[in-house]
Amino acid sequence: QVRLQTQPRPQPGQPLLYSGTFDCFRKTLTREGVRGLYKGMAAPIIGVTPMFAVCFFGFGLGKKLQQKTPDDVLTYPQLFAAGMLSGVFTTAIMAPGERIKCLLQIQAATGETKYSGSLDCAKQLYREAGIRGVYKGTVLTLMRDVPASGMYFMTYEWLKNVLTPEGKSVSDLSVPRILFAGGLAGIFNWAVAIPPDVLKSRFQTAPPGKYPNGFRDVLRELIREEGVASLYKGFTAVMIRAFPANAACFLGFEVAMKFLNWIVPSL
Repeated sequence: QVRLQTQPRPQPGQPLLYSGTFDCFRKTLTREGVRGLYKGMAAPIIGVTPMFAVCFFGFGLGKKLQQKTPDDVLTYPQLFAAGMLSGVFTTAIMAPGERIKCLLQIQAATGETKYSGSLDCAKQLYREAGIRGVYKGTVLTLMRDVPASGMYFMTYEWLKNVLTPEGKSVSDLSVPRILFAGGLAGIFNWAVAIPPDVLKSRFQTAPPGKYPNGFRDVLRELIREEGVASLYKGFTAVMIRAFPANAACFLGFEVAMKFLNWIVPSL
């Protein structure tokens, strides 16, 4: 995804480095082996458990802030607002990992070896520019995650209601229906998130000082050189991942909540 979003524009008469998702997959596998497909994933994996914990906590807090009583049923706009709060919470964890992941993946694609791994990348970023270097692209991460998280949770709750048979409770939804609702919510999430994600990847991997006005410079350059369609670079790669990953995520959440309610029903 990041390699497709950040590949340089070719010189006149030269082909693109990657013609599409499957060409990128094939070339990465050929040049770097299976490990190349997971380049830069250590940082996101380390942060994924606390990130999802904070994500669902933020959503729960967003709902509680809007409820006058615990039994209040929220409207879909209110669920969207609660999801947006979740996106604010997760950005603090996501931004550094996203920056490191992008830099390591671009390094692998160009053949340079400036960073030996995630920890070395974080150390060098901090040494060069302090905490601002590690958190470069935080505003764009917020622009991606806040509306996308709102769409994510609102869509999931809407689909659960739609898929619940008449006369049955949403809490009794079957596993296949939970998987379907979670997977589709992931697709809606990324449909909103991809344009700011493209801008974020470009900005986070750019040399210092290239975009002095931040995302506005990145947006102007992309539209001027590659057109509006460039904002959806990596769409296929993201969608292939979105359904199964988010289906499993929501199923895990629902199982965990049922388990906790069984162990500590008064929590």
